[in-house]
Formats: sequence, structure tokens, C-alpha cells
Amino acid sequence: MIQHPQRIPFRDLDTLSPDDRDYAERGRVRGEILNLFKVLMNHPALARRWGVFANHILHKQTLPPREREMAILRIGWLNQARYEWEQHVRIAKSVGLSAEEIDRIAEGPGAGWDPVDAALLQTADDLFTHSVVAPERWAVLAAHFSTEQVMDLVFTIGQYNLVSWALNSFGVPLDADLEAAP
Repeated sequence: MIQHPQRIPFRDLDTLSPDDRDYAERGRVRGEILNLFKVLMNHPALARRWGVFANHILHKQTLPPREREMAILRIGWLNQARYEWEQHVRIAKSVGLSAEEIDRIAEGPGAGWDPVDAALLQTADDLFTHSVVAPERWAVLAAHFSTEQVMDLVFTIGQYNLVSWALNSFGVPLDADLEAAP
């Protein structure tokens, strides 16, 4: 996994306007403001605008949570984004993915998946490598998912590709509770 020294420091949240401070407080997970948000609050306007899209992808989209997390983990793995991977391993387990399935996501679409799950994972590989979903993958996805779900899948992979780039480039360190996790 890619690890750089932290390149963008955490924002001192006490220096934010009251509205921006309130917005940062909404970034709490397990009682703590995530390190990602502490870094992003160096640019509150960007954080707010990105947050609308990110909220749709994580909480309001049409893909089932299991499939969403499979796609997120795969693109995080392809980007070697440790922060992304560790955060979403927890979320994936909470939506029913087993530790064995999570390990197989890292192995890729050829690791014994049924045809739909393999196509979903290969979609992340297609987009990562070629910036387009291959026709044979599109056919499998279109036969199993609605148009909205396929659109959400592509945007989910794109969103977490972007987030992986930011995390890796900014050197966002793991949150303390992830550092302590096995």
C-alpha cells in the first residue's frame, strides 16, 4: 500500500468559521472526526461541495450496500490506498461481507466469484485501466442491475478513485482506531 508522509496538515478546527466548524463536526465516525475531514477542512468550500456528491455515493445511491462496498474496496485496492481500504473493510463487514470475501476482493475478479460479482469487480479494473467498462461487462451488469444502479456503480468507482488519489497524495494518516486494529 502507498504511504507518504503527511503532506497537508490537519486543519486547526478552532480556526474555522462556526458554520465550517459545524460542517467538520458532521465528519465524525465512531465519535472522532476522521483524519480525511481534518485535512479537507484546509479547503472548506471544496469539502462542502465534494461532500454532497460523496454523501450520495455512500448513503443515497441505488446499489445495494454489499455491491457498493465491493466496488469501493476494489478501486481502493487497485490504487493501493491504505486509508480507503482500512475504512471500508470495516464498512464492508458491517454490510455482510466476510473476511474471506474481502481478501478475495484484493485478489480480483478471477478469485472464484459468481459471474455478477466478478463483473462488478472487473468493472473497477476496466475503469482503472482503460477508463471505460468493457462491452462484455456492460452486458452482465445491464442484465442484473437497473440503469440507475449501473450509473451509480460507475460513479462509485470514480468517486473512490478520486478519494484514493487524494488520500495517497495528501498523505492522510490512518485514524487512531484503524492504527490499533489488527
